Amino acid sequence: MRNPIQVLGVLLVLQGVSGTIDQVAVQPFMSPFLNFFNRVIVERTDLLTGYEIYANLILAALGVVVVVAADRIGPS
Repeated sequence: MRNPIQVLGVLLVLQGVSGTIDQVAVQPFMSPFLNFFNRVIVERTDLLTGYEIYANLILAALGVVVVVAADRIGPS
């Protein structure tokens, strides 16, 4: 069970970093897949207006936390 959780964490990190790059400059590499959070969730949430970069960085940090937590879980 540890491996799928780590893959999810890495995906969160990649989406967060990609979304941050997309906010700063246009990021064409795999943008429909990696920028899903940035282009669908962040852009449609009024609460995050003006905080797009912070939201993407928090997503990346959450991904790191998920990877570390999955690594600390013993093998099942």
